[in-house]
Amino acid sequence: MASSELRSRQRRLEPVESVPPTATVRHVDQLDTETLDYFYDAVENGRALPADGATNLEVGEIIVFNGYVRVERA
Repeated sequence: MASSELRSRQRRLEPVESVPPTATVRHVDQLDTETLDYFYDAVENGRALPADGATNLEVGEIIVFNGYVRVERA
């Protein structure tokens, strides 16, 4: 698999100021243990989330943490 293909499948977290009424929103407490570990690592270390399938986070989803962060393609 090409590194560019892997990168396009990764996710990043992007802070947002407002939440559209149609957005899927979950509180950090609703994440499963493995996804929560990846989420905290991404927040604390500025890392991308792993490729599809490693977490149950979807592009465009909003996670409530110390504010709102949106899951984006890396």
